[in-house]
Amino acid sequence: MGRGRNTENKGSPFLGSVRAAIRVRHYSIKTEKAYIHWIKRFIMFHRKRHPRDLREADVAAFLSDLAVNRDVSPSTQNQALNALVFLYRHVLDRPLDKIPGIVRAKRERRLPVVLTTTEVSRVLAAIEGVHWLVVCLLYGSGLRLMEAVRLRVKDIDFEHRALFIRDGKGNKDRIVTLPDELHVPLQRHLAVRRVEYERDQARGVGGVYLPYALARKYPRAAAEWGWQYVFSARRPARDPRSGVLRRHHIDASAIQRMVKLAVRRVGISKPASCHTLRHSFATHLLERGMDIRTVQEQLGHVDVRTTQIYTHVLKRGGRAVRSPLSLVLRPDDADSK
Repeated sequence: MGRGRNTENKGSPFLGSVRAAIRVRHYSIKTEKAYIHWIKRFIMFHRKRHPRDLREADVAAFLSDLAVNRDVSPSTQNQALNALVFLYRHVLDRPLDKIPGIVRAKRERRLPVVLTTTEVSRVLAAIEGVHWLVVCLLYGSGLRLMEAVRLRVKDIDFEHRALFIRDGKGNKDRIVTLPDELHVPLQRHLAVRRVEYERDQARGVGGVYLPYALARKYPRAAAEWGWQYVFSARRPARDPRSGVLRRHHIDASAIQRMVKLAVRRVGISKPASCHTLRHSFATHLLERGMDIRTVQEQLGHVDVRTTQIYTHVLKRGGRAVRSPLSLVLRPDDADSK
């Protein structure tokens, strides 16, 4: 049913073995692409020497070069390290020992960019259609971008006003609020989406992608309505792994471009992005007096200290200081208090 040939891995047999090791462990395709990218860069950095001939000192040299000469962020350097740890442990079967002498990328603590409620309103007013719905979920439910675009029909619970987020960051599930204002727009969207789904089924388009071994365990599930993506791509495309013709989820980069364009269009000078809407969600909840533990659960943070950073951008946060300038410029107000 809609099957095609998978033309991947016609190149390096070694990289083919890396992909096989990644897929057997059910890593996402984004992780696969990132790991392959860093392993290629590692090999090229050492002038195409095979990784089996390289040692911990060579790994340290590569990671240090990323920090010193490439000026990468700490998270980028850690991703490269994770790729190499995976390579040596699961592909070469020679786990790395302690890697000495790595120059670590500088970790700079930055406050998140946050929009005011007025600015959020202006951004949303500049976006239309399906993109508007996705962006509303980023702000209204505090979703990460990939959590929104990967949302499936079965994970919307209108009765309990909830969204079930599956396999979020750290492979964790959580339940978040579904804004009342999105009930009707989402139901209308799903009605249109259902027509598209039934048309795909009639044309023999393959079922939606299922995670892990679910496709083998439940062979009919991929074609069921509940498993379909809420926000689908405009047209079916070949799955890059299996070659099956499928209706994938909407392209995340399209949402990113739309938000950037909307921010510029309404004249907001802040470097706002899709993730800014998640930051704004958390900050605005805390401003309204929401308990920080509740906000932590909504965001899916493991450590409450991650959530606490939003208290630093509140108008009157936990350690807010009232400037003494008012005592100088408005002495009469000061005397009356």
